[in-house]
Amino acid sequence: MQRIQAYYRIESDAADVERKAQAIAVEQSVEMPLAPIDDAYVLENVIASVGEIVALNHGQFKARIDYGVDTVGDDVGQLFNVLFGNCSMLPGVEILDVELPPALLARLRGPRHGINGIRKLLGVERRAITATALKPQGSTTDKLLQLCQAMAEGGIDIIKDDHGIVDQYPHCRFAERVPALQRCVREVSARTGHKVIYAPNLSGDLLNMLKQLELCRDEGVEMVMAPPMLMGPANFNALVEQCDVPILAHPTFAGARRIAPELLFGKLLRLVGADGIIFTNYGGRFSYSLAQCTALAAASRAPWGNIAPAMPVPAGGMTVERVPELLATYGADTMLLIGGSLLEAGPRLRDRTQSFVDSVAACSAGG
Repeated sequence: MQRIQAYYRIESDAADVERKAQAIAVEQSVEMPLAPIDDAYVLENVIASVGEIVALNHGQFKARIDYGVDTVGDDVGQLFNVLFGNCSMLPGVEILDVELPPALLARLRGPRHGINGIRKLLGVERRAITATALKPQGSTTDKLLQLCQAMAEGGIDIIKDDHGIVDQYPHCRFAERVPALQRCVREVSARTGHKVIYAPNLSGDLLNMLKQLELCRDEGVEMVMAPPMLMGPANFNALVEQCDVPILAHPTFAGARRIAPELLFGKLLRLVGADGIIFTNYGGRFSYSLAQCTALAAASRAPWGNIAPAMPVPAGGMTVERVPELLATYGADTMLLIGGSLLEAGPRLRDRTQSFVDSVAACSAGG
């Protein structure tokens, strides 16, 4: 039987690491003492096995644990559960990476649009994609509409809701906001000849998100955003199955689990269907390193069976002035998401947005 190979960082001394790895294998597969198990199928195919263990540095080891494919089935939520369910609560354990056998990859579809679909939708062939966020939470629909128009007229590609902007009563109802902002980007696109997309933030439980998605479909919305770790990976995957437009994955709540960023953002969120994956960029107000960011961006675009590449979307405290550096780091198959650095321009928001757009175009032409 093909096996899922998962890699963990374990804090331990050399004398105890094998026992700890075996404890993880048992906990994540059968979650009970092995002695009473007498079913041949369970013994041979379900109980996880410990593979190679290598020392990383003082007190830390990398261990491979192999799981049976049948423990997952076609359920992406169960995949997360098998990889790092109960053991996410163990001290000194972090999941680093996973390799999935071809048979399982074939059942998990990944992005429906990916990098190529986003480019086709925008009509942008080579340069990086520009994006921004409507803020702050608490703004009225009229205020967000003013910001949206200025950003759209500045030539941005994608304008998304901030993840804190949901269906808030009475000042910013979803059913009022989405039609108004969609009309705005449609009108500016028609007038300027530059395609601008508005991506609403879907929120609430899955049933509510599906209702919101239906409204988006009725209004001609061409991209949406949702938070996979807040709503649950399986629910996100179910949302993707009902969504006929690209979907951005927002990283909120993603730091609440000890999962290596390269794995979570570079592979797992791609696996559950995110077409664009927002993550916190190095050098901003969050703590991911340059090495982690470049590794996860590379993983999101790397060949991986039948899974389409997803577009990395660095964000979080970025500035217009860093555009040349960021494009040199990530390359053209990237969506740069800059929010606060544009919004702090106040009445000069349109001009500041245009500067961002021009900088991306200039760097792309120079590259």
